[in-house]
Amino acid sequence: MTPDSVRRSASVHTEATGQISLTYYEAGEPTDVGAGLPLVMLHGGGPGASSWSNFGPALPGFAESFRTLLVDQPGFGGSDKPPVVGNYYRFAADAVVALLDELGIERVHLLGNSLGGGTAVRLALSHPDRVGRLVLMGPGGLSLNLFHADPTEGVQRLMEFGGDPTPERLRAFISTMVVDQSLVTDELVAARFADATSPGAQDAMRSMGMSFWNPETAEDGMLWREAHRLRQHTLLTWGREDRVNPLDGAMAALKLIPRARLHVFPNCGHWAQIEAAEEFREVATAFLGRHVERPRRTSA
Repeated sequence: MTPDSVRRSASVHTEATGQISLTYYEAGEPTDVGAGLPLVMLHGGGPGASSWSNFGPALPGFAESFRTLLVDQPGFGGSDKPPVVGNYYRFAADAVVALLDELGIERVHLLGNSLGGGTAVRLALSHPDRVGRLVLMGPGGLSLNLFHADPTEGVQRLMEFGGDPTPERLRAFISTMVVDQSLVTDELVAARFADATSPGAQDAMRSMGMSFWNPETAEDGMLWREAHRLRQHTLLTWGREDRVNPLDGAMAALKLIPRARLHVFPNCGHWAQIEAAEEFREVATAFLGRHVERPRRTSA
């Protein structure tokens, strides 16, 4: 399975984005697992991030059980990079819903890492009927640090790269993602740096970042304040050594989300899908596999 063999694109329209093109990668067919709902995977937001860089290696395993779509969120990967209007989570969630509409998909399970976790939560809050279950990996917006300082080490390295993009600063940022430093290869740094400095990428990163700093839009990204409204069964997953969204940040979400549970991966950082790949797939698949579709209420 290669990126070219599963890469797709679609043109979608939302009020905030206008007409944009989104890139996604699709593999697998529906099975009985998870009541046959497709699985949409949403990547994190670091420099050079994309759905393939986050989840490409995991795609074959998940595609054995689900029709699986990896979506490049607006501003990342092969998708268009329009200026962000409002808070990024809502901006991206509306684009993902528009993509589902374009593909004729009514309901999905959502799996989101970091920034993608925040997008998944906003989508579930705004469009609850479109979401079966949620798997969230160190999600943005829900991570309320109780004991760690803000910004965290990982976010500090991210801001340093944004202020002066160099391969060395990118390596420093990526090093905070994982416990196993052998994963921070020259090839990975070079590939991510090329993507992070491609045309439009830096402007898109700044626009996304400002949506979380601007007082007029930042509050809409504080998803922990709305977490009590989530009705989906939710699996919070965290690396015990996460230096971007530390583990103590899970506690508020675990308390507030009515149907939340937490799985912690030892000796693991922010990239559980990479450092704990097999366990992560097993845990997520088992959780999603317990989903049962209930009959929908219809008006007379």
